[in-house]
Amino acid sequence: MRISISLTNHSWPGGAAALRTAAGRTAQLAEEVGVYAVWVADHLMQAEPGTQPDEPLLEAYTTLGYLAAKTERVELGSMVSPVTFREPALLVKAVTSLDVLSGGRAWCGLGIGHTGDTEGRFFGMPFPPVAERFERMEETLRLARQMWAGDESPFDGAHYRLERPLNRPNSLRRPHPPIVVGGMGEKQTLRLVAQYADACNIFDIPDGGAAAKRALDALARHCDAVGRPYDEIERTMATRLEPGESADSFARRCEAIRRLGIDHVMVITTGAWTEPAVRSLGTVVAA
Repeated sequence: MRISISLTNHSWPGGAAALRTAAGRTAQLAEEVGVYAVWVADHLMQAEPGTQPDEPLLEAYTTLGYLAAKTERVELGSMVSPVTFREPALLVKAVTSLDVLSGGRAWCGLGIGHTGDTEGRFFGMPFPPVAERFERMEETLRLARQMWAGDESPFDGAHYRLERPLNRPNSLRRPHPPIVVGGMGEKQTLRLVAQYADACNIFDIPDGGAAAKRALDALARHCDAVGRPYDEIERTMATRLEPGESADSFARRCEAIRRLGIDHVMVITTGAWTEPAVRSLGTVVAA
C-alpha cells in the first residue's frame, strides 16, 4: 500500500517567516522515510475541520513548485483543486509546469469544491450550483486530456470555449500526469472517475467501512458501464493520523483499509505535521 502525506494545516511554529523552512523540511523528511507523495490542500483560506478561516494557509501550486525544488523523488499534487478556482487551461498549465519542473512527478487533483460558498463570498469567486459544477468538472477533465494529448483543435463546451488549447511544453509524464478526483458521490463523481480519471479519493468515515464499500461498488459499476477495467483505477483514501497515535495502531488501520480495496492512503494530521509524526509513518512504510 502507498502512503502519502497531505499538508492541510500550515500552522507551524514561528509564523510566516518559518513556513518556508517548515514546509520544505516536512517534504524532505517525507521523502527520506519513503513516503510516496506529498499533497497540498488547495484553498484560499484554512478550511480543515476544527480550524479557523484566519489560520495560515499557503497557495497550493506556488507551494508545490517550492516543494518540487526541495525534493527529488516524492510525487506532488493538490488534494484537490476545486473546479471553480481556475479556468481549465490555467489548471492544466499549472500542473504541466509542475510536472516539467519536478522531473515528471506531478498529479492533477480535481473536485467540485466543498467550501466554495464561503470562499466565494470571502474572495468574490464564483460558486455555481452543484449541477453546474459537475458540468464544469467534466469539461475540465475532457479538456485536460485533450491538451495533454497535444490536440490543439477548438474545444467547444457549454461552459468553456477555447480556440486553440496550446500546451507547450507538454508534460514529461506520458500520456499525462495522473488525474485524481476527490469525492464519494455515487452517481456523478465516481462516474467521472471511471470515465476520465486515474484515481479516486474517498474519505475514511468511521462506519466500519460501509461507505467506502458502497463507493467502490459504485465505481466498479461505472467502470463496467464504460467498458473500463476497475483495476486500472487507483483507489485512494484520506485518513487522519490521530494525535499520539502509535505506528502500530496506524499500521493496523492501514491493513483494515487495504482489506476494503484501497491501494493508497493520504494521511492528514490535526495541526501541522511534525518530525515525529512523519517518522512514525516511515516506520509503517518500511514494515
